[in-house]
Amino acid sequence: MTLVEYVSEDAVGWITLANPDRGNAFDFPTADALAAAVRQADRDRVKVIVLRARGRFFSVGGDLTGFTDADSFPDYLNDLATAGHRIIADLARSEAVVVSVVQGTAAGIGFPIAMAADIVVASEDAQFTLGYTKVGLTGDGGTGLLARSIGLHHTLRLALLNDVLTAEEAYAAGLVARVFTADGLEDGTRRIVTGLAAGSRGAQAGIKRVIRAAATSDLETHLALEARTMTAATRDPDALEGISAFLAKRAPEFRRD
Repeated sequence: MTLVEYVSEDAVGWITLANPDRGNAFDFPTADALAAAVRQADRDRVKVIVLRARGRFFSVGGDLTGFTDADSFPDYLNDLATAGHRIIADLARSEAVVVSVVQGTAAGIGFPIAMAADIVVASEDAQFTLGYTKVGLTGDGGTGLLARSIGLHHTLRLALLNDVLTAEEAYAAGLVARVFTADGLEDGTRRIVTGLAAGSRGAQAGIKRVIRAAATSDLETHLALEARTMTAATRDPDALEGISAFLAKRAPEFRRD
């Protein structure tokens, strides 16, 4: 059974969680397959990575059956959390723009994996929840991402009260970039992805790196990084093409790789 599918086409790497019968639950085989797909997308030098899922749910979170069957519950949980953390870090560090597409529920570690994307789009029926304290656990990746994105007390509310965010609430909080109808999710996603795939890989990778660094660095360090990144961008042929196109009042034709 293929738990994660990967297809590369037109500068886009499409990664699909493909275990809908189990709600795309996160277990070791899924973690290994997802990590391999992200690495392959980077090797393919795609401009955009799209992370999506089959079925009613994006992901119901960690595999609770695996928790109960493990010889050592602490070891199992530590190893699974570590696997999830590597995927989150790989998505954040990738030079590709990462787009996650959420329908149904993104719960537990499924929530931070979706939020590891640079752009999150959601169906109007999407829901986001941490849910860790319901089962006597703490967060395994999502709390840090959320605190940086929406702030301390919003994150404490989600973590302690286990509130469920609707797609519209997630949009209002700034977590979700676009909300589409269930029928319009695929077309809406493809419009966004097509635009990103037509952009400059170097410029998009640079701005992603700079903005993500801003969340953790002091002002002067970040300003220096911005200067270095902008200077490096001027050596990319896409910069010359972009400026020339702007001056000529035409659409730029950036490289496909």
